[in-house]
Amino acid sequence: MTEDLILFGGGGHCRSCIDVIEEEGRYRIAGIVDVAEKVNQSVLGYTIIGTDGDLDRLIKEYRYFLVTIGQIESADVRIEKFQLLNRLGASLPVVISPCAHVSRHSVIGEGTIIMHNVVVNAGAKIGRNCIINTGAIIEHDVVIGDHCHISTAAVVNGGTIIGAKTFLGSNSSTKQYIEVGEGSLINSGISVRRNLPPGSKIYQGK
Repeated sequence: MTEDLILFGGGGHCRSCIDVIEEEGRYRIAGIVDVAEKVNQSVLGYTIIGTDGDLDRLIKEYRYFLVTIGQIESADVRIEKFQLLNRLGASLPVVISPCAHVSRHSVIGEGTIIMHNVVVNAGAKIGRNCIINTGAIIEHDVVIGDHCHISTAAVVNGGTIIGAKTFLGSNSSTKQYIEVGEGSLINSGISVRRNLPPGSKIYQGK
């Protein structure tokens, strides 16, 4: 049975999420929540039906919600919306592209989306409200904290621990069995080969 799903955030990342949700086929998108000036606009044919202020009403009509706001510099907005939905009693499903391989021996937290062509290997544990973006590889026994964005074509090698609220940029990689501290930002194309303390920011060429 297909369940109705409300998306929270109608920007570019939402478009990618819509494609995954349509392909997975478990949920029917019933509408999108965004800012007031976008109400009644549409994203790929789905109408923006309300704002944060309408959530009390929408929660009574719909069970399932997904945060579809992107994350680069900071996870704060995604965390705020995720926590708001939790407080209101929404269910935040795991969404997995049928084009991804997710091991039956892995664990995926609520509200996380696994995009097209991702590989999640055995023993991996991915937290809540994460984006595992197109083509990323999450190797065996990796631990990824809540509210992380592992970006397109990033590779997290075996046994690595990624702290909560971390952004790992496109085509970046980690050496196996290292730890990246909470709230770190790793720019695209960076190879991380050592442990990083919380709040680390590593940009191209540094």
